[in-house]
Amino acid sequence: MEEDQEIWFGFTLTGWYAKATEPLHWIIYGLGTYGFWKMKTWMWPWASIYVAQIVISMFVWNILSYRGDLLSAIISASVFCIPMVMLWISREKFVG
Repeated sequence: MEEDQEIWFGFTLTGWYAKATEPLHWIIYGLGTYGFWKMKTWMWPWASIYVAQIVISMFVWNILSYRGDLLSAIISASVFCIPMVMLWISREKFVG
């Protein structure tokens, strides 16, 4: 239990906090998997919003984990900006 970790918005939860929030990740991943598999209309804009959360998380996590390395934070967040934008502009792909 003490080795369990969950990351939420760049903050690392450990122990019981990680274990308590783990089912939320399962629900999010399960719904996302189903939504992409069936290309559900409700996946847009939620997929891009979820990836935007990853952008924020990568930035915050790098700042907190590497003693404020701003360059690493910017680079890692920027990498995830690409799928975020691509998901945002792909509205017409989510038809079913």
